[in-house]
Amino acid sequence: MPHDVSKSSDESWASTPTVRRSMQSNRSRDTKPELLLRRALHARGLRYRVCAKPLPDLRMKADIVFRPAKVAVEVRGCFWHGCPLHYRKPSANSEYWTAKIGRNMARDTKNEKALSDSDWLLITVWEHEDPIAAAMRIEQVVRRRRTA
Repeated sequence: MPHDVSKSSDESWASTPTVRRSMQSNRSRDTKPELLLRRALHARGLRYRVCAKPLPDLRMKADIVFRPAKVAVEVRGCFWHGCPLHYRKPSANSEYWTAKIGRNMARDTKNEKALSDSDWLLITVWEHEDPIAAAMRIEQVVRRRRTA
């Protein structure tokens, strides 16, 4: 989600210009954890859509989508999505980041409910998870839902 564009460059959400550059360079797709997971899924014979909307009216694009099985997969970053195991509140600009992560988590919950209401399943894979184990878990669900 973009930062508040009404702020002047002197009132940036970042604590320093270096932090700002670093945050702006973060990828929204094709991250290392996502690529490793996709490679593991492909090796298991699964085919999928990348960065696709599971539902046409939902603003969300899932990282990996299995349309026939109605399964969407999100690979979540521990910081950006408030991982219960690894998220640590930043010391710099903590008020901004606490609100930002809270909004991300609320959006994640809202998207999961919208998918569930449409008989879709959202599988969350955290960036710290083993991609092979995650791929095995996803494969079981996708194959089971395809035959149901």
